[in-house]
Amino acid sequence: MIEMRVMGIALDTRTGSPIVVLNDLENRRALPIWIGSSEASAIIRKIEKIQVARPMTHDLICDVIEATNYELDRVEINDVNEETYYATLILTDPEGKETELDARPSDAIAIAIRTNSPIFVSSNVISSGTVSTDETKDEEEAEEFRQFVQDLKPSDFKKLIEGNQESDQ
Repeated sequence: MIEMRVMGIALDTRTGSPIVVLNDLENRRALPIWIGSSEASAIIRKIEKIQVARPMTHDLICDVIEATNYELDRVEINDVNEETYYATLILTDPEGKETELDARPSDAIAIAIRTNSPIFVSSNVISSGTVSTDETKDEEEAEEFRQFVQDLKPSDFKKLIEGNQESDQ
């Protein structure tokens, strides 16, 4: 799992649909997730610190979590299937027992930012849904790897195999 944070809300220029954008902590990868307007509004209200007179749905959920002495330990965006993302809220009770609740990523994110809980994304979601946000760094790493591979000799593998055999004994 890779920890990510909310970078903001964008609009799809083709459809006008809101997109929540998550970035990894190094700002190397961005994960765009298309969401509904009400969830986008809930996320923006929290990011912009806009106060409302009465609790909205995500605020109410946070109040229920707190009133029952649970804490939101983390949010996990753990799967994607045909452009539909899946998330889980991981709650802990006072004894530390975890309870997992299925959630839409947009709701999970809206709750996580209200409780200052971390958001983690699974490696399969990262590999299938993120885009690079640091092409220069990506090119540098690719060039380093090409240089490494170019400098490899067959005898390097023999040394590696012999080293593994010695450690197995």
